[in-house]
Amino acid sequence: MKVNIPESKKKRVVIIGGGFGGLKLAQKISSKHYQIVLIDKNNFHQFQPLFYQVATAGLEPSSIVFPFRKVFHNLKDFHFRLGEVKSINEKENYLETSIGVLDYDYLIIATGADTNFYGNGNIERFSFPMKSIQEALSLRNSIFQHLEDAINTSDFNEKSKLLTIVVVGGGPTGVEVAGTLAEMRSHILPKDYPDMDFSKMKIILLEGSPRVLNSMDAISCGKAEFYLKELGVEVRTSVRVLDYDGEEVHIQDASPIPTKTLIWSAGVRGNSLDGLSEDSYKSNGRVLVDQYNRVESTHKNIFAIGDIAMMVSGTFPNGHPQMAQPAIQQGLNLSKNLNKLAEGKSLKPFSYKNLGSMATIGRNKAVVELPNYKFQGFFAWVVWLVVHLKSILGVKNKFMVLINWIWNYITYNLSLRLIIKPKQR
Repeated sequence: MKVNIPESKKKRVVIIGGGFGGLKLAQKISSKHYQIVLIDKNNFHQFQPLFYQVATAGLEPSSIVFPFRKVFHNLKDFHFRLGEVKSINEKENYLETSIGVLDYDYLIIATGADTNFYGNGNIERFSFPMKSIQEALSLRNSIFQHLEDAINTSDFNEKSKLLTIVVVGGGPTGVEVAGTLAEMRSHILPKDYPDMDFSKMKIILLEGSPRVLNSMDAISCGKAEFYLKELGVEVRTSVRVLDYDGEEVHIQDASPIPTKTLIWSAGVRGNSLDGLSEDSYKSNGRVLVDQYNRVESTHKNIFAIGDIAMMVSGTFPNGHPQMAQPAIQQGLNLSKNLNKLAEGKSLKPFSYKNLGSMATIGRNKAVVELPNYKFQGFFAWVVWLVVHLKSILGVKNKFMVLINWIWNYITYNLSLRLIIKPKQR
């Protein structure tokens, strides 16, 4: 059975995944030249940089997601289909999907990346990743359920496990969630649970490299660690996590850490698809592409962009950073190249423009690195707020996020401390 899409005389571009890269690409391809089909397992775009704020009750899930069909209201000959791609048939130019067979003339793989558990089944089973809005909500439910459980137990060891949160991975996500949890412990939770001693609550950040935010400048890393410790986060660097059984985090050359909550933000792995040759993939699941984002080992009509794509160069021997900006820029460049293909023009190779990196550690605390400037503190925090607010889709979403931020800043109060679980059938 074929996916039900109207026939067209134009060539069909199929985009797998509506993340930052896939969304930008779909918005910029000329519908004068192509029929555009976007397929995704969700019917909405997710703003991943703010998942941690959903997980810590700072934002509603609806304020950082945006329906694809609303995004593309005014785009002609665009078709969204809700489904999951099972495999690619590159010889005959079609996809096997959960909703049928989907033919393509040009295929763009923009499947992004998921959490990398490095083959550890226990950590995958018992820890909490944050690579989707569903996972962020699951973590929020667990954090507040554990607080309810802690107040109901008189067992000291059990209470200690429930009040200890371990974050693995000292990148932006790990640093941001650890800082937010520490602020909640100091300013919010004592008001909700006045009969609980939150001086016993521990927030522990574990990082395998010698410093947090290891991809940033040493000054930024040092400042971020200073801010975390100022908030009362226990920071341990050069630590290798071996296992987690739901009760204890096992660490190399150190005593286990008893905890019921392990937040895993230690790495990502490309969301690979069946059908491409094994030569197409590196060990981290990323697809090797040339300077035009064409998949190197296939025909010239298959491309990959964003976190899944690995474009090796002298400047980036391990590929571009798996962040939003490279994905957005690759999507934009590829859209221009596809338009040029339709017009018989030569293609432009991709060149990444580093716009900088940043992380917030808490109220009035952030580190920002721009191409020519590096700064920390309150001004960096304001810049972080502006950049993220500007990047969110939809005027209503921007407004809701801004209102929540202002309310939280003025009142030291998060209004979303809810435990909402799916109904058991």
